[in-house]
Amino acid sequence: MRTLLQHCRIYDGTGADAYSGDILIENDRILSVAPQIDAQDAATLDLTGKSVSSGFFDAHSHNDWFAAKREPVPYFEPFIRQGITSFITGNCGLSMTGYSPDSPNTDKIGAGLFHMTDLTGSYPSVGSLFDAIDGKTPLNIASLVGHCSARASETGYANRPLSPEEQTRMLGLLEENLQQGACGVSLGLMYEPGLYAPKEELREVAKLCERYNCPLTVHPRACSAVSMAYPELLGRPHLLRALDELEEVTRGLNVKLQYSHAIFVGTSSFRCKDELVEILERMRKNGVDAMFDLYSELLGVSVITVIMPTWYQALSPAEKQKFFNKFRFRVLANASILLLGFHFDDIQIAYIGKGFEQYEGKTVHQIAKEHRMNDLDAYLMLCEQSNFSGRVNMGPYSTPQIVSDLARHDNALYMTDAWVEEHGVQNPAIYDCFPKFLHLALNGSGDTMPRAIRKMTGAVADRFSISKRGYVKPGYYADLTVFDEQSLKNGKPDQSKAFGIERVFVNGAAVLEHGALNNTAFATAGRALRV
Repeated sequence: MRTLLQHCRIYDGTGADAYSGDILIENDRILSVAPQIDAQDAATLDLTGKSVSSGFFDAHSHNDWFAAKREPVPYFEPFIRQGITSFITGNCGLSMTGYSPDSPNTDKIGAGLFHMTDLTGSYPSVGSLFDAIDGKTPLNIASLVGHCSARASETGYANRPLSPEEQTRMLGLLEENLQQGACGVSLGLMYEPGLYAPKEELREVAKLCERYNCPLTVHPRACSAVSMAYPELLGRPHLLRALDELEEVTRGLNVKLQYSHAIFVGTSSFRCKDELVEILERMRKNGVDAMFDLYSELLGVSVITVIMPTWYQALSPAEKQKFFNKFRFRVLANASILLLGFHFDDIQIAYIGKGFEQYEGKTVHQIAKEHRMNDLDAYLMLCEQSNFSGRVNMGPYSTPQIVSDLARHDNALYMTDAWVEEHGVQNPAIYDCFPKFLHLALNGSGDTMPRAIRKMTGAVADRFSISKRGYVKPGYYADLTVFDEQSLKNGKPDQSKAFGIERVFVNGAAVLEHGALNNTAFATAGRALRV
């Protein structure tokens, strides 16, 4: 089967200016790209006035948790509508794979954010997942292997250093998955059990990534000026201390460090932006290939315990109820909130469990008023009702100016960090995060269009060593997104729907056309992206 895309404006993914030309697709590959192609036997689409790039590549995703669902289409439909065809999944240490099949701790995989429900099978390794989803899932999936998943496989949520034997087995799990095609290793230092890992353990993981020449992606220990990750509330901002830790862990190593979601939680954290960039650039000068990713949103999604100190999370349910522990937590929480510029009316409940739907969409502060409680008591009540695993939408994580500045940086990649939830309030990034990046570019508030396109196509493929993807070149897979630049420029963001995206091809299959989804083709269009 051959399809000819004629008279389009082509962004090839290199960062070069767009040019006019034709693209010939044969089956799942790009056969030819030229100023004019004569292919009389091909189905022809006249795309005069439209632009074409490689399908957008989401550099930070968790959609490995949904690729093997029995009915995966609903979890991927919003992403195809914003032009995304491929994902780097398994981020924040929380991969669905990377654990021992006989581990007694499989209930700890996912840190309460993700769950192995309604899957077509059990997939402890990335190889088994890739075998199951290749050609049987809607969009292309590359996956990191998560340190949290491998550590939890060994010791659950134990708050202690690993024994030498446990560390050897954990590193063995990570290496086994790299050998099966994982595109790197991810750390989640704000989630259990990653938050319990000492620097010495993290350095061994970094050495493994150096040996395999693959990225080490990191959700840092803190993303705010003040957090519960460090005992001292005053002094150097915690976000920067977390970066100091990464600099120490990777010092002297030739490793690809990918700093996950450059965000700044709370208004007092915004001042850390310039030094964050300075530290990453200093790491590059010292031999660490440091980059970062970001979304075009001003809020994000996390577990309800994200502002809860490590020591309190590690307590048993009975210990959490003791007066002194609660009192200590209250003092620290109130002080940190005051210093952070972040309040309980900035925490919106997305979902805490069946039977508590009345809280969804409300802030902790609103719920406290309804119950005639103080904010902290309401917060603890919601934590307990959700078994300390509820989901929240939080902000502010950034400002329009910070997003604009970081979107222009040479070492930035674009991503959504979003997934479709079965219950509760959705993350707005599932709808129009990537169109918004192009909206910013076309209105002068983001990077140039060629560079913006590169940061969501070729640069991501290069970073994670994904072959034959990310570029509009002969011999590459025919993942293509067709968009209208005028519609992107004039579109109105944040309406819970995509805008400006007209057609999408996934491995040569036309899955989206002017808003109409070909469900039959879409359901099986995606491939497993082994490295």
